[in-house]
Amino acid sequence: MQPEDVQALTSPDGQEALAAAAALPDGDPLAAAEKLRAQGFPPTLAAAALTQTELRRKARAKFGTDAAVMFFTRAGLEQATRSVVARRRAARLAAAGARRVADLGCGIGADTIAFARAGMRVLAVDADPATAAIAAANITNLGLPGVLVEARDATATPLVAVEAVFCDPARRTSGGRRVFDPRAYSPPWDFVTALPTRVPNAVLKLAPGIDHALLPAGAEGEWVSVDGDVVEAAAWCGPLAGAPRRATVIRGEDVFELTGSGEERAPVGPVGAYLYDPDGAVVRSHLVAELASQVDGTLLDESIAYITTNADISTRLGRRYAVVDRLPIALKKLRAALRTRNIGALQILKRGSAHDVDELRRNLHLKGDESAFLALTKIKGEPAALLLRPADAPAAAAGR
Repeated sequence: MQPEDVQALTSPDGQEALAAAAALPDGDPLAAAEKLRAQGFPPTLAAAALTQTELRRKARAKFGTDAAVMFFTRAGLEQATRSVVARRRAARLAAAGARRVADLGCGIGADTIAFARAGMRVLAVDADPATAAIAAANITNLGLPGVLVEARDATATPLVAVEAVFCDPARRTSGGRRVFDPRAYSPPWDFVTALPTRVPNAVLKLAPGIDHALLPAGAEGEWVSVDGDVVEAAAWCGPLAGAPRRATVIRGEDVFELTGSGEERAPVGPVGAYLYDPDGAVVRSHLVAELASQVDGTLLDESIAYITTNADISTRLGRRYAVVDRLPIALKKLRAALRTRNIGALQILKRGSAHDVDELRRNLHLKGDESAFLALTKIKGEPAALLLRPADAPAAAAGR
C-alpha cells in the first residue's frame, strides 16, 4: 500500500467504494470485485476497498469497533499491538505522569491511539511513508487530538520535548520474514537500548522470545498474554520499572499479574492431587517458582514448568487439572490403559517430552466414549504420562 492509495481511499470516491465493499457479503473476492466495478468504481480503487474491508473484518479481534474506520496493511495488522494491551500500557504511562510521549516505529498507530486517548500528546514516527500515512489517517478518522504523525527515521527524531518514549522496533525484513536476532532490528538494537539514557521513562516493545540477558540493566521485563497467547514482551526502564519481572495475563476483560525476581527456583516434589500448567507469560517471565509458591506447590522436574500440589487453590495464571492417575509411557501399555478407561477423545499436553503428539494420537487408535487430558512430561528426570481432568470438571470427564 502506497501513500497515494491511502489518499485515494480517504477521498469521497474512496469512502463510497469502502461503503459499497462493506455492504457486500464476505464471500467470493472475484465476484465482489466484479460487483464494485459494475457500480462504476475503477478496478484499482475497487481492489483497494475490498482489501481494506477484508482487513477491517479481521481487525475486529484486535481493535473492536475502531476497526470499521481504520486502515491497515496485512503486515501492519499482524504486528499491531492489541488494543487491550495498548490501553493498559498507556494507562500505566499516564499514571507515571507522562503527558508528552514519542512513539518510535508507530506502525499503523495502535499504541499512538491508546496514548492519545489516555490524554497524552504524541509525536508518532515511522520510517515508511505509507505506514505513516496510514497512521495519520487512522488518527484523523478516530478524531483524536494532540497527535503529530511524521514519516521519519526513529534515529533522527528529536526527543527533547517529550517526557516518555515508546519504541516498537521492526522485527521483520523488508521482504516480510521474521527477525529473531535483536541485532537485526530496525531501528538498530544499540539505539533502542540506549533510549533510557536519553529519556528515562522509556518502554521498549520486544518479541516474546527475547533473551532476559538482553534487557537494559535495571529494567522491568514484562511478558503479556491475551486469552492464552503470549503476544509481546516489554522492557519498562528507569522510574517505570516496578519489579524485575512481571507476567500479565489478560483473559477477556480480566487482568491478572504476577511479579518477582525471575531468578527463584522452585523445589521438586512428588506428584500431588493437582497439576498446574502455567500461562505462557508466567513461563516466559521466569516466574514459575513464584506461582508454585502461591499454590503451595513444587515442580515435577527441575527443568519442567509443570507445578504439582495437594492444595485446592484456584488461579487464573495457569490451567489447573486434577491428577487422575500416572500411566505407563510405553505405547502398548498406554493404549491399553486408556482403552480400559473407555477414553476415545484425548487432549495431549507436553512439556519436556520428545513425543510427536499427532503421531502418538494416531498410534493410540482410541475409540471410547469418554474424554480426558494426558500430560507427557518428566518426573525427576524420567519420562512420564499423567492422566488428567480439568479441576472443575466432574470425575467422569477423565474416564471411569
